[in-house]
Amino acid sequence: MDNEKVYRMKFSSVYPLLVNKAVRKGRTQEEVDEVISWLTGYDRDAIKTLSVSDMDYASFFQKAPELNPRRELIKGVICGIRVEEIEEPLMKEIRYLDKLVDELAKGKAMDKILRG
Repeated sequence: MDNEKVYRMKFSSVYPLLVNKAVRKGRTQEEVDEVISWLTGYDRDAIKTLSVSDMDYASFFQKAPELNPRRELIKGVICGIRVEEIEEPLMKEIRYLDKLVDELAKGKAMDKILRG
């Protein structure tokens, strides 16, 4: 999938996929929201509002209140690509979130996911 197609996807269509991935593995929507909040600075009310909005995925990250500086500690492979080697800044942010939700779904402890 090309980057532009991903950027144009609606957050409201991506969010349920993130939640479902975690819930299928015994995690909760609240934990997904916590991960999103940690990464982007959106609070839970904002995430709830955006989850039913028309905001595209690119804007979701570009308008994030405060991207967590510790996000650069996120390492590893997601979708067959090493997160730390992604050069396109916006795609890197998207893959950071993918990686965090993947770690959540794999049962990793929240304090480790949030690089605590």
